[in-house]
Amino acid sequence: MSREGSPIGSLRSGFDAANLRIAVIASHFNSDVTDRLVTGATTCFSEHGVKPKGIEVIRVPGAWELPQAASTVLRLDRHDAIVTLGCVIRGETPHFEYVCSATNNGVAAVALEAPIPVVFGVLTTENRKQALERAREGGDNKGYEAAMAALQMIDLYRSLASN
Repeated sequence: MSREGSPIGSLRSGFDAANLRIAVIASHFNSDVTDRLVTGATTCFSEHGVKPKGIEVIRVPGAWELPQAASTVLRLDRHDAIVTLGCVIRGETPHFEYVCSATNNGVAAVALEAPIPVVFGVLTTENRKQALERAREGGDNKGYEAAMAALQMIDLYRSLASN
């Protein structure tokens, strides 16, 4: 698994995450993987100072429902960022392509209209082994990476707003 291009890095000095409110929207489907992604994301947020009460984990049935939930959560106007997490594993039918495409396009559409960062952390893998590799404990966890991207985007948005 490559970390090339990974958002894992640092935040600018002075970034204070203590009062952030983050929505982590995760699918139940493939929960052996998505539970690990959620753990990775919440670990990242905690390590960077987000208080546990500032992290709201919202579960949806599958990846297909992530854009709908992200759109609804966005309208609530109570979060500083939204992180979507899911896992779609290729099967024997074209269903994989439909779900991946709809999820990607749906989350992207929400993100383009959102005044806050909306991050895509959905795994699209060929098999369960690949998915579990991307959801392992530590910095290589794609949930952790998605959370870090959310923090970096919040930092960026704040920086742009102050200029």
